[in-house]
Amino acid sequence: MVVWMAINIFLFVWYYFFYDLGDQFFYTRHLLGSALAWARAPAAVLNFNCMLILLPVCRNLLSLIRGSFVCCSRTMRKQLDKNLSFHKLVAYTIALMTAVHMIAHLLNVEWYNNSRQGVYDKLSTALSNLADTENTTYLNPIRITSLQIPTYFVFTTIAGLTGIIITLSLILIITSSMEVIRRSYFEVFWYTHHLFIIFFAGLVFHGAGRIVRRQTKTDPPHNFTLCKDRIDDWGKIPECPIPQFEGGFPQTWMWVIGPMVLYICERVLRFIRYLQIVKYRKIVMRPSKVLELQMVKSGFKMEVGQYVFLNCPAISQLEWHPFTMTSAPEEDFFSVHIRSAGDWTNKLIDIMQKLPEGAQGPKMGVDGPFGTASEDVFDYEVSMLVGAGIGVTPFASILKSIWYKFKNSNPKLRTRKIYFYWLCRETHAFEWFADLLQVLEREMEERGMVDFLTYKLYLTGWDQSHVDHVKVRFDEDTDVVTGLKQKTHYGRPVWDKEFEQVRKENPTSVVGTFLCGPEALGKVLEKKCAKYSDVDPRKTKFYFNKENF
Repeated sequence: MVVWMAINIFLFVWYYFFYDLGDQFFYTRHLLGSALAWARAPAAVLNFNCMLILLPVCRNLLSLIRGSFVCCSRTMRKQLDKNLSFHKLVAYTIALMTAVHMIAHLLNVEWYNNSRQGVYDKLSTALSNLADTENTTYLNPIRITSLQIPTYFVFTTIAGLTGIIITLSLILIITSSMEVIRRSYFEVFWYTHHLFIIFFAGLVFHGAGRIVRRQTKTDPPHNFTLCKDRIDDWGKIPECPIPQFEGGFPQTWMWVIGPMVLYICERVLRFIRYLQIVKYRKIVMRPSKVLELQMVKSGFKMEVGQYVFLNCPAISQLEWHPFTMTSAPEEDFFSVHIRSAGDWTNKLIDIMQKLPEGAQGPKMGVDGPFGTASEDVFDYEVSMLVGAGIGVTPFASILKSIWYKFKNSNPKLRTRKIYFYWLCRETHAFEWFADLLQVLEREMEERGMVDFLTYKLYLTGWDQSHVDHVKVRFDEDTDVVTGLKQKTHYGRPVWDKEFEQVRKENPTSVVGTFLCGPEALGKVLEKKCAKYSDVDPRKTKFYFNKENF
């Protein structure tokens, strides 16, 4: 963040003073004033951020980089998990700089037009009238005196037309990316976001109009200090030849060409993966309208906590949705659990429910797997896993993998303690995951490792009939809701109490805290990690990690 902000500030300040103080722009500044620098400085910042905007969404590139950081510090890898936050931050910066750039240029067009009409001083008029016959060395890009309203100029030049296209595309992209749109009308967000293709096409050609012009060297040289007050002598005396001007070479394409090539390679790789055949091993409808898909794909290799993007052409040719895998790397298939949470998931569940027994489902494109923070869970001696609702999926993969590692007596397992918390609103949501926990419970007992896994299930919503049912069966050894020996807690965890207990039980450990759940819970846990981390590096230290899609 510091490096990114420093580069932005440096580019803005450098280019501001370059255009505000440069001798080659003396006559241009006479026509435009400080609006010249206020237009060009944001343009430099825009070039830099448009170079960056595509990189955080190159998922294969990020996975490659994350893999190369395996030997590096976990702090370096954690930065990659904030790719979408950085993507949004860069987008907001582009929006802000676009607004400043656009307003400054609208003022510039107005002042160019007024100078052409002779509204200002004699020098401005003379500069605007230069080289009407040879349309190569002019300073004022407005070349005709009829129809001289700024709107006409904006809609009849390359810079004006591409600027309008870029701005409209950006407005649509940003407004459709709002949380409420993304959650409720994902298709609107998805399709509108692909206007970035038009945005980048307009960006590449935007500078081709060469609207901002500079003075070039002549022989003999035109000394503006002497000649600015001797307009009538231009071209008549050696000290004041007629000044010559040229437009700046378009540079934006040089900034964005590299990321554009990388992104095209990314999309080609995704398309190749889309064409690979995916077979269904099992299709299961779980309680609470959760669909489990077990699939097989040639050459597919995964790690714990990773996610894939799924595309179902029967629903939409273009839409891809991320799902965390619930299978373990040790299994010969990969699986996802899909909760009904929108149009796309509802349509997929409806299609699967209508399939005859044992039939293969519709064609499914699978892109991935991609790395997430949960990959690092086995790098910690102690891990706290927090899942909310369907957010339990990455931890299903982790807990399954642990079970296989114990079963195979894997010597590389360095994790010695796991705390697992699962928060759900309704009792049915526990059912599809309880069988895995029952297997783990038995396995830990048989191996005498009951203390290895501490799990707490929290039910955050219930009705009176459920309360009555619990009262009747209160004395049973197993829980009424899950059938586990660990009883379900009612309400939400008291996180201060939980963190205090973990710190007390692990006084000298580095604890990885992993969350797959809502943003609000993430903020709470991040604060608790900071609060309960000891300043002494030899004592308990909490590291917060959150899943991001």
